[in-house]
Amino acid sequence: MLTHPQIDPVALSLGPLQIHWYGIMYLLGFAAFWWLARLRARKPWSPIRPQQVDDLLFYGAMGVIIGGRLGSMLFYNFDRLLADPLSLFRVWEGGMSFHGGMLGVIVAVWLYGRRQGVSLLQLTDFGAPMVPIGLGAGRIGNFINGELWGKPTDLPWGMVFRSGGPLPRHPSQLYEFLLEGVLLFIILWLYSARPRPVGTVSGLFLLFYGMFRFLVEFVREPDANIGYLAWGWLTMGQLLSLPMILAGLALYLWARRRPLPEGATQ
Repeated sequence: MLTHPQIDPVALSLGPLQIHWYGIMYLLGFAAFWWLARLRARKPWSPIRPQQVDDLLFYGAMGVIIGGRLGSMLFYNFDRLLADPLSLFRVWEGGMSFHGGMLGVIVAVWLYGRRQGVSLLQLTDFGAPMVPIGLGAGRIGNFINGELWGKPTDLPWGMVFRSGGPLPRHPSQLYEFLLEGVLLFIILWLYSARPRPVGTVSGLFLLFYGMFRFLVEFVREPDANIGYLAWGWLTMGQLLSLPMILAGLALYLWARRRPLPEGATQ
């Protein structure tokens, strides 16, 4: 049995200003995306050039923040939103949803693509391989905060979380870090190292993230204010991941029939 290290979620205090580890993880994710995206933008089949990465990242970051907050309130805290609509804007109280953030990014990237004359799928194929770094960093932030822990377990790596009671629990944040962060990055980065038909990379992202998230939800404690939605095991995270799995598989199979990007050779 392990014990959570109980790291102070505040990394640095400067008078009234507090810098949280969770915010630092977001910044690290954005920085890694910027650096790797500029490398990818040098590929001859890239839909954008390195100097365009800054704008793409700005649009994507706005989509993550706005969509993530809206998704958190709509999917997981709807009753609170109805009772206190202003809670939507109190972002310092916490609450971000991956699925909401993903929808926000799709809208933001679509708007950016319209300005640049680049299709949505071209841009999501370009950016998808870097996204798992930010996802993994976010899960490390969850672990530092001692939140979103898993169900009780007797496995040797079970961990006691201060906010989770005396029982050892699955460190589900670390499971998600390894699957949605490390493994998903490896899959997408290696697959996209060569030119692929437009839509295939995006399809694989949706498919594998959805599967990984669906599986981890079996050992992750459901949200206390929602619980299980059906059958004593279906969580909101699984319900939101199912459309991703189906859409990802359909998109990948459809996209495989398409030609390679213009100017690309195998």
